Amino acid sequence: MQNTNPSVDFFFDKPSTWQDEYAVLRKLILSCGLTEDLKWGCPCYTNNKRNIVLIHGFKEYCALLFFKGALLNDASGKLLQQTGNVQSARQIRFTNVSDIIELNAILKAYIYEAISVEEAGLKVALKNTDAYHIPDEFQQKLSEQPTLKVAFEALTPGRQRGYLLYFAAPKQASTRVSRIEKCIPAIMDGKGLND
Repeated sequence: MQNTNPSVDFFFDKPSTWQDEYAVLRKLILSCGLTEDLKWGCPCYTNNKRNIVLIHGFKEYCALLFFKGALLNDASGKLLQQTGNVQSARQIRFTNVSDIIELNAILKAYIYEAISVEEAGLKVALKNTDAYHIPDEFQQKLSEQPTLKVAFEALTPGRQRGYLLYFAAPKQASTRVSRIEKCIPAIMDGKGLND
């Protein structure tokens, strides 16, 4: 197989439920002329150093993740949004090799379209942080601590969204308060949730 990157081989060589599917996906993607790299511990395929598609696996399925999948024309209806909070990326999921082989032409069309989207410089219109709900418990902390408010507003929009989603997820107020309290030092240091 040409254009393989030896630093990525470990991903394909390690035991996994999806080894056969990974091998078929790798061959298919490389046939489209993309460069293979390793990012986030997964095979990532780029064009002119811009991310196009990634192979990753889960317990129930393996998938191709198109970084700007929201901009692709999904005529075949194969692209899935992982969760309601994912704005740009879209997945195509597989549970066996025959599904990949059957969709070979469609998958290549998606890959070539994703390359065209990137070459054209198209961007996904992301929701502003203002569109996200600020939990009452966090709003109270922001009102009580002006320095926390300044620090939070100084964070990048992505970091702000990460915190807001994390704070809003629990059903119990006590859990929301606990999460907020634990994250205040990181916010004050200008760090994101996973920094």
